[in-house]
Amino acid sequence: MSILTASMANERVFILSPRLLYRQVLLKAALLVVCVLILGGAVHAEQAGEANPTDTPVIVEGVSDATAYSLGRSLRINGTVKGAIALGGDVIVQGVVEGDVAAIGGSVIQLDGSRIDGDVIVVGGTDNRGNRAPGRNPSSTTVMYAGYEQELRNMMRDPSGLLRPNWSTSYIGLRLLAILFWFIVSLALTAATPGTISRGITRLQLTLGRVAIIGVIGAVVIGAVVPFSLRYLPFTLAVLVGLMALLLILIAGLFGRVIIYAATGRWLQRKFSKVGHNSEAVALLLGTTFWIVLSSLPYVWPIVVAVVLVTSLGLALTARYRVGWSRGQEAKT
Repeated sequence: MSILTASMANERVFILSPRLLYRQVLLKAALLVVCVLILGGAVHAEQAGEANPTDTPVIVEGVSDATAYSLGRSLRINGTVKGAIALGGDVIVQGVVEGDVAAIGGSVIQLDGSRIDGDVIVVGGTDNRGNRAPGRNPSSTTVMYAGYEQELRNMMRDPSGLLRPNWSTSYIGLRLLAILFWFIVSLALTAATPGTISRGITRLQLTLGRVAIIGVIGAVVIGAVVPFSLRYLPFTLAVLVGLMALLLILIAGLFGRVIIYAATGRWLQRKFSKVGHNSEAVALLLGTTFWIVLSSLPYVWPIVVAVVLVTSLGLALTARYRVGWSRGQEAKT
């Protein structure tokens, strides 16, 4: 079971303001994501020809003012470093880490006689300390999410596996279940809010370019405003902004996806006039199947997900536009 814990390094009762905790977690998570994006392709390419690159950890000796990192292998600190990050492996500290230590898909192991001065972040692993491991800086924190360790470890050691779905029986079954789920959701929303879905389809057909551009701008603004608010705004306002952004994404993702499915199904009906005879249910089923299958293709699914998300945001942000435009009327507005 996944567990989220946060504690003082000296194992006293942990007291930390939520705002400070959110800021620290957000900044460090962003740093780790950047490391994955930058290092993933290069390190994977280097290790592709090795028979078994995970037998021995990367060992850091001596004194360095840089951050040590490892992707796909464990990291052992025998000397002194500024910080340590391991993606897909453990961080084993036998020396001194003057800054933060982070492990995704692995554990942080602090041996006897070692020292960690900064924060510790563990995702998909545990925080292990030796019997005589010294207390950490009282102002430092430990954030640990224990769960899905093997999945995260495999993902970090082979990032390209994310782009190559494993065509197993269970995966195909999950895809079929996804088609059924979104078909039922689409039917329910179309029946409950037919006007909203119809107006969305009209906007998508008449102003696809504008919807896409507004969606891209909206995604960029949300990606910039939420971190800014968590860092600089008062805690109450930061939480409000974050909740509003999350609500917008959820609503846009739900209604936008249904609108995209319905519009695609209608296009397929027009393209193949003998399919469904203009049935709304058949159109929803065709559109749902088309996009679920498209999002299951190797190396293509990230682009599909991004297109659906951006288009959904654009549909949500243009919801007050008038329906029934012709292209000439659109130019006047």
